Amino acid sequence: MAKNVAQSATLASLDQKLALAKRCSHEGVVAGAKAAIVATIATAIPTLASVRMLPWAKANLNHTAQALIISTAAGAAYFIVADKTVLATARKNSFKHAPNMEA
Repeated sequence: MAKNVAQSATLASLDQKLALAKRCSHEGVVAGAKAAIVATIATAIPTLASVRMLPWAKANLNHTAQALIISTAAGAAYFIVADKTVLATARKNSFKHAPNMEA
């Protein structure tokens, strides 16, 4: 009987941790997607403008290079912001559930 209670408490704790991890990763994905959208716009405007106005860029940056510049910035922004958000959320949750340690 006591073993079943301990097992159910452990399973409930694992389910709670799993739900927290899913929420944490979802927040990271949403924040990363928002950052990628902003980075795409912030990179596309000067890249496309420079290709139209600067002779060097017009001669050397074809469509593939332009797309690579823009997508690299968007991908980097996504992963950096998603990682920071997941770590911040995990840190916040770990301190919230930690017992008080007073000296």
